[in-house]
Order: sequence, then C-alpha cells, then structure tokens
Amino acid sequence: MAYEWRRTFLILHGVENRRPAEHWQCWLAGELRSRGEQVFYPQLPDPDAPSLDAWLEVVEAELRLARGERVVVCHSLSSVLWMQRAARRPDAPPVDRLLLVCPPGPGVFGWQAVAGFDPSGLELGSLQLAASARLVCTDNDPYCPEPAAEVYARPLGCAVTVVPGGGHLSAAEGYGPWPAVLDWCLNGTVAEAW
Repeated sequence: MAYEWRRTFLILHGVENRRPAEHWQCWLAGELRSRGEQVFYPQLPDPDAPSLDAWLEVVEAELRLARGERVVVCHSLSSVLWMQRAARRPDAPPVDRLLLVCPPGPGVFGWQAVAGFDPSGLELGSLQLAASARLVCTDNDPYCPEPAAEVYARPLGCAVTVVPGGGHLSAAEGYGPWPAVLDWCLNGTVAEAW
C-alpha cells in the first residue's frame, strides 16, 4: 500500500538565518516530523546577502514536491518573500494555509542586504497569498517598529495576532519551543496566548 501525503508543511526562514537548532522553526520542523508529517525546511541560499530570485526558485521547487494540504510558515524576511511570490505569480494556485511571522517593516529595506525584497511597490490588497492567512507580530519588533498589523495585515486582509513584548519572535526572545504555532499547524486553531 502506497503512503499518500495528507499535507505538506513548508517552513521558510529569514535573512542571516542558518536554521539554528534553538530557533522555533527548527523545533517546529522536528515536532511535525516526529508526528509523521511531511516537512520541507530548506536552507535558503546566501542568507547573509539573499537574492529574491534565488529564494523564489527554491520556494517554487519545494512547492512542486508538496502534496495534499499545503501549509506555509514564514518568519521575518520570508514573509515578504511570500508577498513577492504572490505578486509575481498571480496565476499560481494559492496554498491552503499561510502563517506570516514578524515581517520586517518598511524602514528595514534601506539595508542593502534585503533591499531587493522591498514590498513598497506591491498592491498588498490585490495579492492572493493563501486560502487562509494569518499574520503573527509583536508590539516591539526591532525590525518592524511600525505596527505590522497596520502595515501588512490590514491591507492584506488577513487575520492577525499581536504577541505583546515578543520582540522579533526569535530564539533570542525565548522562542525555541512554541506550542501555539505547532497547534496552528496541526489543527488550524488559534491559541489565546501565542
């Protein structure tokens, strides 16, 4: 009897990230795999000097392998990568569920390393990101001092969760194990406390 994938998870990291073991995304990949889930967690090329085209190429290659329900989890720069993908591929079938965590704010794109990902020219309201999308942000993200709920969630028309005092929701702020995001992945439910 052949195994049929029920769903596929694609986890995408941000700039300068080499998938450290202490980061919540690495923990999440391990937790999902331990439950028999199909998980793609690619190391995106040149994380210190990323290329939008190179990162998009990896995303498309991974999505071609995905089967069943397609669930995408993005952190930081990959959240904007996903917006750029939606703008460049409006004909692509949307994934089923999408979680955008702590996208960088407009002021970050003055940094040469990420300037090519700048979403300022995108019509966010017209993007088809996913059948169901949620943005998780904080009220004190050093990489998005602007309110991400206003900058991104409102124009994108997606649900939003604001984590008070969570910083950039990275390992530095204690986001290694993160049960709320695991529950969202497995059950699609939104915890009261993220």
